[in-house]
Amino acid sequence: MTDGGRRPRVAVVIFPGSNCDRDALAAVEAVGGEAVPVWHQSRDLQRCGAVLLPGGYSYGNYLRAGAMAAHSPVMKAVRRHADQGGAVLGICNGFQILLEIGLLPGAMLMNRSLRFICRDVHVRVERTDLPLLRTLQPGQVLRLPIAHKEGNWFAEPAVVREVEQQGAVALRYCDPSGQVRADANPNGSLQNVAGLVSREGTVLGMMPHPERRISRLLGGEDGWALMRALVEAA
Repeated sequence: MTDGGRRPRVAVVIFPGSNCDRDALAAVEAVGGEAVPVWHQSRDLQRCGAVLLPGGYSYGNYLRAGAMAAHSPVMKAVRRHADQGGAVLGICNGFQILLEIGLLPGAMLMNRSLRFICRDVHVRVERTDLPLLRTLQPGQVLRLPIAHKEGNWFAEPAVVREVEQQGAVALRYCDPSGQVRADANPNGSLQNVAGLVSREGTVLGMMPHPERRISRLLGGEDGWALMRALVEAA
């Protein structure tokens, strides 16, 4: 949402244990948005046109990753925002939270290796016809960092079929040439899923961190377009 010519406002929700909120705030500002920090106890998104749920360990990831954050007061406002067609981006722990509240299907299991993984991966862009992906190119390969222990997306076979039929896979792990291969999958995620999008294209969850790749000083610019799409959607 803009007000009198101001920059689009993006709410960055901060939970106890969030550790990527500063990166997210800085990235929103870098791509032309106004980043607004919103504490998890707030029930107000402060007139923001888009919401970003950052990575980290909300509530220490006790019970399950994102399970406790899903019950924070702010999430009622986030769900209402999404139900009204507002843009929501969940990154890493933010993706896990979106799964927990049912805005995206499936669940996250521990990585196939049972270990925390922190490294760069390649992902292929599967959809570009939706608001949060329109700044990208079909089949474009992005090099982005991951940092998670529970990024192994899982769903029942019927849900997986529905996800594929609806074109809900936004990003898939791939090799540098764009080939979706088992050995390019860092965590065992079904169908090499790295990111899912809602049917309307206004809710996007992804395990890689685009906010960490918005300039050459940060190792590359492959995340810039994704962050810019969020700001434009606001």
